[in-house]
Amino acid sequence: MTLATFRLDLRRNRALLIWLGVVGAAYAATMAFVYPLMKENTALVDQYLKIMPKEFLTAFGMTGSLADQGVFFTTYIGSYLWPILGAIAAILTATRPVAADLDRGFLELPLSTPMPRVRYLAVAIVGQVLVMVALAVLMIGGIVVAGAAVNAGFDAGRFFLVAPLAIAFGCAMAGVATLLAVLTLSRGITAGIGMAILVAMYLGNIVAQIDTRFDVLATISAFHYFDATPIIDSGVFPWGAFALYMAVAVLGWVVALLLFRRRDLAV
Repeated sequence: MTLATFRLDLRRNRALLIWLGVVGAAYAATMAFVYPLMKENTALVDQYLKIMPKEFLTAFGMTGSLADQGVFFTTYIGSYLWPILGAIAAILTATRPVAADLDRGFLELPLSTPMPRVRYLAVAIVGQVLVMVALAVLMIGGIVVAGAAVNAGFDAGRFFLVAPLAIAFGCAMAGVATLLAVLTLSRGITAGIGMAILVAMYLGNIVAQIDTRFDVLATISAFHYFDATPIIDSGVFPWGAFALYMAVAVLGWVVALLLFRRRDLAV
């Protein structure tokens, strides 16, 4: 029964994974094709950036030269693409097995079998992790393959070293979304609260970078710890940030499992 449920979960994640994977890989590949041109015109690009508002540059992680591979990745992938892809995947995969299936009346079917509730939700959580892994690999694979095609000079090893951090970031979002889905039993409410939290943390991190008086906002922002620049430029992996993301993910999932075990689904 567990294996059958897992296979069903994989099939239900397939369409989401294909569409998000294609979008992520295509966008990343497109930016890789642009990088050599940007590098050749470094002086012109840097001059252009000097006239841009500091707030705008900070918002998109443009804290250095875009000819720098780490800054380039953080600006176009880390600060923009992955948070969006990760959030969509986290919310949709986390809310489907409980909130969405409850609305459709599908949840009664798997729960009417001998399979315990905890195992049912645990299988769905494994599916969330696999989706995050696949999306991160496809996204980074897109930029690495396209970069190789145009001789961008990307270090594939260091770029793929970003994948574990990106996966952990996505899992943290999925863990919180799973907990919210069990608490609210509503995909809409979970999505609303989840997106509100992400937007608040994103803006808080920007404000903290602009004005040091608000450093505390960066401390509580998930975006503050997702910095791929030192990984790509120096090969230094941020184990502290990785551990923090995974701690949030595991805590969210564990609490969700404990609550779902006795959750009144009629409420």
